[in-house]
Order: sequence, then C-alpha cells, then structure tokens
Amino acid sequence: MPPDYVGILLNARTHRGAERGRTGQEALPFYEEAAALYDLKPCYLCLDNIHPDSGKSLVYLKEKDRLRKVVIETPGVIHNRAIYKAPSALRKIRILQEQGTIIYNHNNRYGKDEIHRLLAEHPLLSHHLPASLQATSGNIELMMERYNDLLLKPASASVGRGIMRLKLDNRGWSLLYKARRTADLWKVLRLDKRGTLPAWVKRRVTQIPYLIQERLPLAEIDGRPLDVRVTVQRGLSGDWAVTGLYAKVSAPGRFLSNLAQGGSAFPAELLLRRIFPPFTTARALTDSLDLALRAAAYLSGRLPLLADLGMDIGITNNGQVYLIECNGRDQRYGFRKAGMNEVWFDTYRQPMAFARYLLQHSGSC
Repeated sequence: MPPDYVGILLNARTHRGAERGRTGQEALPFYEEAAALYDLKPCYLCLDNIHPDSGKSLVYLKEKDRLRKVVIETPGVIHNRAIYKAPSALRKIRILQEQGTIIYNHNNRYGKDEIHRLLAEHPLLSHHLPASLQATSGNIELMMERYNDLLLKPASASVGRGIMRLKLDNRGWSLLYKARRTADLWKVLRLDKRGTLPAWVKRRVTQIPYLIQERLPLAEIDGRPLDVRVTVQRGLSGDWAVTGLYAKVSAPGRFLSNLAQGGSAFPAELLLRRIFPPFTTARALTDSLDLALRAAAYLSGRLPLLADLGMDIGITNNGQVYLIECNGRDQRYGFRKAGMNEVWFDTYRQPMAFARYLLQHSGSC
C-alpha cells in the first residue's frame, strides 16, 4: 500500500528553495521526523503544482536523504504554511476543498480587526483585550482623548511591520515611526499642540486598514517591555492544547518585542521570575495559558479548521493578562532562539499528529 501522505503547503519561494535546503524558518527535517511518529510521509507542495482536474500534484518527497520531485495523487490532508491572497489561489483552494481535500489552517492570515471583533463578542474574552477601534480620523481623536499611549497597527501586516506609536508626555503628543527603506531607524515627530497627525499618516490609514489600539502598560525588564508567545495547537486527540510558551523582549530603547524587529526570546518562567514575586509569576503564567486556550477554542468555533495558533499575551506591570494578537501562522523559531529546542520540535510534531487525527476522523472536525 502507498504511504499515508500529508501535504505541507509552502509558499512559492520556500518551495523553490526546498531542494537546496533554503527554506527560511521552515525546518523540513522536523516535518520528516514528526510525521514518521504517526506513520505519515510528508510531501511538500506549492499551489501552482496542485492540479484539481487530474487529482495529481507535483511534490517534493524525501528519498535517500534527498528531496526529489515526483507526481503523486494529491494528499487528502494538507497542512497550510503559505499565505495566499490572490483570488485565483483562493478559488483553487476552494475547489480542492469541494473535492474533499482537507486543508487545515487554509486561511492563516485573518485581519487583526476581524479577530478583535470576534473576541470582543465573547463575554469573558472581551475583558482581556486592549481597547481598539478602526483607525478613522474620528476614532483616532477619540482614542487620543481617552489614552496617553497608543499604537497604530496595520490590520493585515505581521512581525511588527508598519506599526506606529502615539505618546503623550509633558511636552505634548509625539509620533514614533520607522523610516522607510531602513533596517532599524526609528524617527520621532513632535505634533502640534492639538496633536494633529501629519497628512502622510492620514493618507496611510485611509489607504490601508489600520487599528488604533491602547498600548498596555506592559511589564518591563531593564526598561524593555515584554510579552509572551503561547503556541496553541490541535494534536492527536483533535483537541486544543498548549505546546509551549516563551517571552519576547524588545531591543533596548524600542517598544516592539517582535523577534523580526530586534526582540529577543527567553524561557517565559525564568524571565518573569526576575520581574515578579513567585505568586504573581505563577498566576500570570496560568492566566496566560488559560486565556490562550479559551481564545483558540472559541475562534475555532467561528473560523474553519484552525489548528495552529500563536497567541501574543501581554502581561501588565501588575500581572494582569491581555490578548494582544492572534497569529494564524506561528513562526515557531522563537523557541529555538529561546534555547527550547524540544518544544520547537513539538511545534512541528503536533500538526503532524493532527493530520493523523484528520485522516482517521475526516468529517467530524
């Protein structure tokens, strides 16, 4: 009998680099090792090489320690690790699903505004969200009346790209933003006494959907704000569980903790113990895990076939927890940067376990 294949859907660039071992942050050997635990054989696809008409796909398979291109029947279960936005791509994914192919995490880029709206409808989770509104001119003015520290966030961007900060001090409002075409140059623009935003900012939030969000008084270490990334995944039972968590700390003098913006990763408990007394540390960790699990379970009831989420949990300086963001394509490598290699591997193992669950229980998920 042919093996039970599980498809790993990669974006075009990552797929092109697979044969040369240039797959960015995707650790393909982990897929191989993890899939073998569940009697699965991973194959690596890009959308262009899947052919719904014939039911065949051109894939990479590992054979004799090398990836080789072969044609196989399109796998019945596919784990999506790519982001596709083009209407033609979304149409092809829909056709595959109508034919019976199970693609979990088929949409892994929901807008921050959509996720916030869904979570705000939950009576408990709504109390753990920073105040957020669509960034219209009127809403920005309203939020500037209510808060003295705000973030302007693109609704669809990731890894901290495009975020700006509005901060009020005894000299008035200032705007902190990243200069274009620079790797790490942030600029500070002092606004007039009325706090009027420059015309280019108004144009940007008109052209691109933005959120205006309260900036939480996050706990800090050595003056560097931090938050916690909680990876929540579905595994062999089909249920949600926490795979692991680590703390992200901003670079010195910065306010973003994203690793792609110069942040650093550390085991969460070790870091929080340096900030809080033992009881507060234990409570903050427990509350973070509970909040991430509750949010994942709730969202999976509203959004189809979620299975792999990265929750950014903000912990304030008094130990309260807030759900800052929900990432539908967890980058996972933060565990490696935090020195948590076993957990890093587990973030690949759980999706392969869930693939086995889907193969055994298709139609019940």
